[in-house]
Amino acid sequence: MNIVNFTPYSALTGGIIIGFAVAIFFYFNGRLVGISGIASNALTEERNKLDNILFLIGLIIGPIIYTLFNQEQISISISNSYLLLIFAGLLVGIGTRVSSGCTSGHGISGIGRFSVRSIIATITFMIVGIITVYLKNIL
Repeated sequence: MNIVNFTPYSALTGGIIIGFAVAIFFYFNGRLVGISGIASNALTEERNKLDNILFLIGLIIGPIIYTLFNQEQISISISNSYLLLIFAGLLVGIGTRVSSGCTSGHGISGIGRFSVRSIIATITFMIVGIITVYLKNIL
């Protein structure tokens, strides 16, 4: 097993930053953070449209700013099957509607509020993710 990606300090720092971002977003907007809800509302709702768009822009600009200050090259590999990516995206979109939220909404905002529904949803996400990785490795 390769444990090269074990980075507790950067993970802790990132978690603290995400926690503060969620608290700040809630304090100023009175709404919980969930990326799928924010993305959906940015496209379909007039209310809070600018806030939602700025939040999504921040998600794009954040990593760009990070790379400007960090000399370490980050390698990412994504499947080259566009059909698979489109299918996966549709499944994620359907799943977020069925579960009334996405992994970020349930996992970050919901668990922080001790929401039983969010705790169950997050446990389900994790179990399905573990099973998927296991099946991918044995097939």
